[in-house]
Amino acid sequence: MTGTLTWQQLRDIRTSELTEAGDAWHEVSGRSASDGGRVGRAMTAKITETQESDAATAAVHRLRRLSRNFQYLQTECGLVRTALNGLAGDLAAPQGQVKRALADAVALNFTVHEDGSVSYPAAQVEDLTGAKQEAPGGTARGSSRLPLEPPAFGAPDRLSPHPGHPGFRPVNPNAAKAQDVADRIARAVRSAREIDARYTRTLNGLRAEKGLDVTAATLRDVARDTADVRSTAGKHLAEAIPQDKSPAERRKWWDGLTDEQRQEYLKVAPDLVGGLDGIPAVARDQANRTYLPVLIDELERRSGDDVKTKLDALRMIQGKLNESGNPPMFLLGIGDEGNGRAIVSYGNPDTSRHVAAYVPGLGTKLDDDFVDDTMKRALDTARGARRVDPSSASIIWLGYDAPQNVDVMSKGDAQRGAPAYNEFMAGISVTNENADPHVTAIGHSYGSLTVGTAAKQSGGIPGVDDVILLGSPGVDAQRATELGVGKDHVFVGAADNDPVTHLPSKGEAALGWALGGPAGVRAGRDLFDVGNDDLYFGKDPASEAFGAQRFEVDDGPRMVLEGGLFTAHSQYFDPARDQGSATNIANIVAGRPDAIVRGIHR
Repeated sequence: MTGTLTWQQLRDIRTSELTEAGDAWHEVSGRSASDGGRVGRAMTAKITETQESDAATAAVHRLRRLSRNFQYLQTECGLVRTALNGLAGDLAAPQGQVKRALADAVALNFTVHEDGSVSYPAAQVEDLTGAKQEAPGGTARGSSRLPLEPPAFGAPDRLSPHPGHPGFRPVNPNAAKAQDVADRIARAVRSAREIDARYTRTLNGLRAEKGLDVTAATLRDVARDTADVRSTAGKHLAEAIPQDKSPAERRKWWDGLTDEQRQEYLKVAPDLVGGLDGIPAVARDQANRTYLPVLIDELERRSGDDVKTKLDALRMIQGKLNESGNPPMFLLGIGDEGNGRAIVSYGNPDTSRHVAAYVPGLGTKLDDDFVDDTMKRALDTARGARRVDPSSASIIWLGYDAPQNVDVMSKGDAQRGAPAYNEFMAGISVTNENADPHVTAIGHSYGSLTVGTAAKQSGGIPGVDDVILLGSPGVDAQRATELGVGKDHVFVGAADNDPVTHLPSKGEAALGWALGGPAGVRAGRDLFDVGNDDLYFGKDPASEAFGAQRFEVDDGPRMVLEGGLFTAHSQYFDPARDQGSATNIANIVAGRPDAIVRGIHR
């Protein structure tokens, strides 16, 4: 097809041939995915786990290059398939329009010419006196433009003569019908030509040079190709994604797709599928790995310190994804909205019997500290839990904007984050393959307030059996029973030298601030404490009055107020700095709360 596409060509196109060609490209894409997976699992991983030598390093380098080649083939061939399917689907509408117009022409005894004009026969019509006159036939030439206003009658001196006037000619009723047929044909052809031009540009962009060396730059080009195909052919896919449905309804939709349809969504709409709660973890991981270079490419075209911060973090995450890790890493969400989004699971949350999802707190955003430190907390938890029960997975959930500074004194971020966390946890519940998985919600620092807020919403946190609160300033609750899992299933870690767990109540804080500014806030807890175990956001979770199960943690070093050091607040997950706390967390996550070392309530 070309820009000179005719109505005859449009009528005769076999769109099934386009989809059949797409299926052949899909087969190549599938084989490439399978071969690439074999290179990674059976070859690269085995060498890295069993050998240490220069030869092994060189072999791994070559295998990773081969893996990139397969990745390139998988994605590009899949994009060709999607483009061909999109072309077939988009041409269906104008083809149907031209066929219906031709059928109407036949029924009316009109003749459609090669140029799309339509001839109509003469007709006998009655004038106002009742006399029959012959209205001559003619030819209508189509216009592809839709009329924006009714036709004008013209100047008075050009009006048709009235019946009986020597110049009167009766109007042929076939003329308007023929014009309608001709216009419909013209509009269908114009639409098809525009579709043809779009897809021609897209498919030409997918051509690869002979002997192409697949590098990181090539993979960035793949990201642009993905965006281009999405723009050209992805509209009908995006519209079908149930973004406004529940996780259970999304799972039902996903299960109802064919394997080919799923792969098409993963390639063309990875940003929409990758963050869709209710979709299996393996699919989300595949989608987000596809979307990550696209997002990196988008951010590389922008400027600003905030953009650079996110970009550096995304590149670090991409580097970790390329490493062979144990437990395996699953990228369940990624994005640049707000302070950045990242959801990472260590271990498969769909196949694991024990799953934990940790919500971070104050100061957390998508930056290098998140990748180096916050993600490591989830990894440490996964490794510890898997020593108790190998069927364990641990997730770091940065699916909301955690407070960055003084907004930590407000419940607003927690109230906005809680519904998103609950929806994510509902997705974990519907995709887990075990009959009754054991699920733990973990909140650290301000993240404990987010978890507490989520737990207090109608129905509680979906699927959650246990709640762990670490370094908490309060969870907007007075009793552990308010969190919906029973007080025996709420566990608290609070280091004595963690200043966040000693934040004064709002009244005490106000008095302290009035006396001494920021330093006075901490002192206000000691000077004005009326003995009611209140923290800034409610009852102290470590207090006896709250009623939770407190477990032992290391006190940590005393805070150096002048230097702003919060070491005791950040070591709960780290087995190197607080082995007792990390072990207790691991036992709870792995379903062995009986093995924890219990602490004394405040």
